[in-house]
Amino acid sequence: MSNIVDLDKKYVLPTYARADVEFVSGSNARLVDSEGKKYVDFASGIAVCSVGHANKRVNDAICKQLSNITHTSNLYYIAPQARAAQKIVEASGYDMKCFFGNSGAEANEGAIKIARKFGEKDGEIKRYKVITLQHSFHGRTITTVKATGQEKMHNYFGPYPDGFVYADNIEHVASLVDEHTCAVMIELVQGEGGVQPLDKKAVQELAKFLKLKNVLLMIDEVQTGVYRTGKFLAANYYEIEPDVVTLAKGLGGGVPIGVVMTTQKDVFSAGDHGSTFGGNFLSTTAACEVVDILNEIYDSGELQKNIDYFDSELEKFYTAHKDIFTSKVGIGMMCGLRVKDGDTLTKIIYRAREEGVIVLKAGRDTLRLLPALTITKEEIDEGFISLNRALNSL
Repeated sequence: MSNIVDLDKKYVLPTYARADVEFVSGSNARLVDSEGKKYVDFASGIAVCSVGHANKRVNDAICKQLSNITHTSNLYYIAPQARAAQKIVEASGYDMKCFFGNSGAEANEGAIKIARKFGEKDGEIKRYKVITLQHSFHGRTITTVKATGQEKMHNYFGPYPDGFVYADNIEHVASLVDEHTCAVMIELVQGEGGVQPLDKKAVQELAKFLKLKNVLLMIDEVQTGVYRTGKFLAANYYEIEPDVVTLAKGLGGGVPIGVVMTTQKDVFSAGDHGSTFGGNFLSTTAACEVVDILNEIYDSGELQKNIDYFDSELEKFYTAHKDIFTSKVGIGMMCGLRVKDGDTLTKIIYRAREEGVIVLKAGRDTLRLLPALTITKEEIDEGFISLNRALNSL
């Protein structure tokens, strides 16, 4: 591994505070590093490996597609792209169309462009303002960084695009809507903001208010989407009908992909938006297989059983360590435990890795768990045994 570390330090920009480990293989919710050490993965690549590592069905679908064609560009029809769009829209339950990109940030850029063009369509006053929430996270491009309601994210890279307004909380949003507002963009469970679910009733009331004002409701489901909360979309869980939804992370099972889907089916014309790689044969073939797998375990009840068992074991773990944790938060397989202080959280993540289980940080004080949706009972048991060892060794 020392050679890889040397190469990384010499040739890769230091934008990540990397842990001192190199993973070389995996199977479902298990990983193996370059030294042969085994781990249970409660992070799934930050909610990306939704059907686990080295999923045979996804791998077989990708290999079959690669043996035929990988990429031609969006100047031509792409069969798996059309099929992926159909599967996504049907699973969502909404009457929408899709645009494919390569990441969550790109999906959110597409959503913002939809909102801005929607705001120009009628009336004399140009509507351009997008309201987001404090502690939100929407990406790392110049525009999505500015859409992110965290002041620390706005250092160094200005000047930024104008038109973003930050609400203190979900109840504050309506008071900020004015004649220049075209959209509101929210995460229903804030991920980087600390695994913080929004109040369901407040979200539903906001959705009704925005319909009356003809302002788009855009839901960033980059982390919550594709069954992470137990439903295909968190918006389904919240029982709302958004105008725009963005997806990425878990949709490709590890292959980069992003999607913006919208009820505004005619908002874009040819040339208004585009992507060279977005929606190519490789990424959309992966997405088709991932959605099929997750639809099957959702319909069979297996997904809910996995969620229920993980939640019960997490509750036991939380109860056993209330001297360290202050609360348990999250929905479905998007889970968090509030830690009493940031230094302790850092130690927990390090000790967990030493004991063979991978967990994450969210916000300043939240231990975040995002296991593969296909995680087994045995993997859950093994992971919590390792986590208990980690905390007992602090």
